[in-house]
Amino acid sequence: MGSPQIVVVGSTNTDLVVTVPRIPRPGETVLGGDLRHVAGGKGANQAVAASRLGGSVLFIGRIGQDEYGRQAVLSLQAEDIDARYLLVTPGVASGIALISIQAGSGENSIVVAPGANSALCPADITNASEAIQAAQVLVVSLEIPQETVQAAISLARGKGRLIILNPAPARALPIELLAQVDVLTPNEKELEMLGGSSVLLAAGVGTVVTTLGSRGARIETLRGMSLIPAPPVTAIDTVAAGDCFTGALAVELGQGTEIDKAVRFAVAAASLKVTRQGAQAGMPTRDEVTRFLSRLNET
Repeated sequence: MGSPQIVVVGSTNTDLVVTVPRIPRPGETVLGGDLRHVAGGKGANQAVAASRLGGSVLFIGRIGQDEYGRQAVLSLQAEDIDARYLLVTPGVASGIALISIQAGSGENSIVVAPGANSALCPADITNASEAIQAAQVLVVSLEIPQETVQAAISLARGKGRLIILNPAPARALPIELLAQVDVLTPNEKELEMLGGSSVLLAAGVGTVVTTLGSRGARIETLRGMSLIPAPPVTAIDTVAAGDCFTGALAVELGQGTEIDKAVRFAVAAASLKVTRQGAQAGMPTRDEVTRFLSRLNET
């Protein structure tokens, strides 16, 4: 089949990253390594992952009228992502994420200043309606206003498109929104904040795919549950692993791959991601994931 048409609605940030010996406790100062500027943002990360893994991707978002915003556009275009709906918001800074990465484990602590991401509004979704309606898959996350998330999901649902919602950062969501979601991709903390899989499935979510870090992922529907284990890897940077997972899942489901096989591919992609530094820079290509899976099957 041809490349799936994927629209990602979400945030784009510049990540300011410092590697530290340990994540600081409240009131503690920790000396870290050199500051790195890295392209990030949940939406943009998912778009880059999907593009590198074989998807034809269009991104909808907002940036500020600053150098960070200009670099965000160039980064997405360099990944063959259609950025015509990445709009400039005058007088507002582009999104920034402050990230500490623990040396050795790759675990992270993140604070986001959303900036122009908060200006993405339902009117922007209406303006991009033709692109959303033409897509096979819509991917949305929660670093943008909830009313914009709802507008995008409602538009895609009206055309029968596959809808994937990555509920991060987690927040309470109305039942009428959840009922329109085909696939939800929380991590364990986000799942707990949303009330658990049984609550989500009862609300109408089609499938809950919970990422479990080094343990893989769990697939739950009203028909049952299955676990997809993760291969053992040495993690150096877990930032955007969940975004890589969501982007990979969008590509596979857009191609009509069955859910268990699609999740297995997404787990492999995320496992490769954590072995590399950088949110977008560390995203693997489709060839890399395919070779990785082949090696795993041989062992």
